[in-house]
Amino acid sequence: MLLLCVSVVAASALAAPAPGTSREGRGAAQERPDAPNVVLVVSDSFDGRLTFYPGSQVVKLPFINFMKAHGTSFLNAYTNSPICCPSRAAMWSGLFTHLTESWNNFKGLDPNYTTWMDIMEKHGYQTQKFGKLDYTSGHHSISNRVEAWTRDVPFLLRQEGRPMVNLIPNKTKIRVMEGDWKTTDTAVNWLRKAAVNHTQPFVLYLGLNLPHPYPSPSSGENFGSSTFHTSLYWLKKVSYDAIKIPKWSPLSEMHPIDYYSSYTKNCTGKFTEREIKNIRAFYYAMCAETDAMLGEIILALRQLNLLEKTIVIYTSDHGELAMEHRQFYKMSMYEASAHVPLLIMGPGIEANLQVSDVVSLVDIYPTMLDIAGIPLPQNLSGYSLLPLSSEMFENEHKFKSLHPPWILSEFHGCNVNASTYMLRTNQWKYIAYSDGASVSPQLFDISSDPDELTNIATKFPEITYSLDQKLRSIINYPKVSASVHQYNKEQFIKWKQSIGQNYSNVIANLRWHQDWLKEPRKYESAIDRWLKTHTPPKNI
Repeated sequence: MLLLCVSVVAASALAAPAPGTSREGRGAAQERPDAPNVVLVVSDSFDGRLTFYPGSQVVKLPFINFMKAHGTSFLNAYTNSPICCPSRAAMWSGLFTHLTESWNNFKGLDPNYTTWMDIMEKHGYQTQKFGKLDYTSGHHSISNRVEAWTRDVPFLLRQEGRPMVNLIPNKTKIRVMEGDWKTTDTAVNWLRKAAVNHTQPFVLYLGLNLPHPYPSPSSGENFGSSTFHTSLYWLKKVSYDAIKIPKWSPLSEMHPIDYYSSYTKNCTGKFTEREIKNIRAFYYAMCAETDAMLGEIILALRQLNLLEKTIVIYTSDHGELAMEHRQFYKMSMYEASAHVPLLIMGPGIEANLQVSDVVSLVDIYPTMLDIAGIPLPQNLSGYSLLPLSSEMFENEHKFKSLHPPWILSEFHGCNVNASTYMLRTNQWKYIAYSDGASVSPQLFDISSDPDELTNIATKFPEITYSLDQKLRSIINYPKVSASVHQYNKEQFIKWKQSIGQNYSNVIANLRWHQDWLKEPRKYESAIDRWLKTHTPPKNI
């Protein structure tokens, strides 16, 4: 019976349109004479599961809860690439990662790319952006670059220091992430001094670094560990007893890609339960501080009598594993890394509505244009979210089926030694790697296995096959993987040539130096063999 049910689900997924197909009748919302203002707040590394039960019981997030009560919550929103720059490139372009070729944290959109904000400005919106953008190029180091380029080299080297926590001495300190607070203050001041006087509608973007882990004190590029850093003030917002200790598979039973990620992140050693719980508690405390910054924007809008005229959107570029699956950071298709918050409230948006449809960050672009009443381009990868959240469409059921019942996410950066592709449907998460043949896929039934502990790809071959065929209809992923592989080689060769005779010393002393310096000739030779392997360039 189960197999019959899953076959029906997979068959229905196959019927959904692929991106780039005709979208007759999917145009912008009806033009409104009083177009609303729009505020988009995008944080970093925020696990979307914290915005609904049971994750919402772990930490107090009053302003996220306010948005839930007064707007629409998307329960299954995902990043299109679980790392900063490629994710943000998808958000600002409305295109999947393989279409923008934003492969890693230093290769994003062309600086002259026309974003949704550019289009809104051309249509009369006053525009302003503050804080973290990172859609043309993100924060990265030489070590990050080299690690991403050489991920296909058959060696295993720790690229990160062990994750740690740090409680600042000042127990009552509220503004722990001072940079983000200054950016938030700047945005609030703009609302008070400029936006309130605009005769035209405005769109404001605020980008935050939190709750991204901090670089470890005095670690430098050659160590690379990360610190979950907060004050007692924010820790008190966390229900320590409610923190779940994630189950870990034995190292010998881990999927090979997961093992590589865990090893390069220096998480294969022993961790006590208290260490794991503290890392998670500190992360949740950082989420609480992020929520407070979102609150500053909401409160300012209310004080200025702008809240009823403004659509507010909150989301994040990706999540944070926080020791789930024996990892931290992101760079994974597991829920903690790929599931993002997405909440919308404002005029015309249904209050206290929870939407279970799968959506993703490429949907931000068409949603922004739809809010403004601007016709949507036909080549976008995303779909407007207004039909799922707006009262204007409540009697037009035909619009409910416009967003396909799947989303695509892909990853091509460091800490993972194969290009990774995720197809997420209502019930299933299918993850394919590399060329689809050299690395075994993963299949999870999210409805019965929310912690993603049991890979059932071989148990249900029919489902695995049908989802793989659907994935290939959306993206020719073996060809994309080959293109990324070739790009990595070309970039590494250029970098090596630029270093000249200093190459051996520089590469030995990057973040993997603790392992590399034990056998430097061995690892240099492995790179040389990799470079000699011919991979013909392929067009995507």
